[in-house]
Amino acid sequence: MKPRNVSLRLNDMVEAAGHVRAVMDGVSIEAFESDWQKRWLVERGMEIISEASRHIPDSIKARHPAIPWHKVAGIGNVLRHDYERLAPDILWKLVRDDLPLLEQACRAELAIASGLKKK
Repeated sequence: MKPRNVSLRLNDMVEAAGHVRAVMDGVSIEAFESDWQKRWLVERGMEIISEASRHIPDSIKARHPAIPWHKVAGIGNVLRHDYERLAPDILWKLVRDDLPLLEQACRAELAIASGLKKK
């Protein structure tokens, strides 16, 4: 099978972040903790983002040092293998505080890849 190019991986990350953001807009921590469907959607979105991030070249990651790329990749392992360890409040905070910066970085890289911005 032919490997997916970086732009497709970045797009996967942006799309997953958008889905997560849409379902979490205005959701309180209490509402999130009591809604298994929202938690599952966030978990799946983060799994996609995590896996896609593993295929982003180091040169792109270096342009965004504020992103903890090793943690982005690592959360997928936690969700797949240690899911009982991940408390809902951690996921909620991740969506609220960390996901926007990651999505912004991915959008910037997509713009560069499409020639809309200089490197």
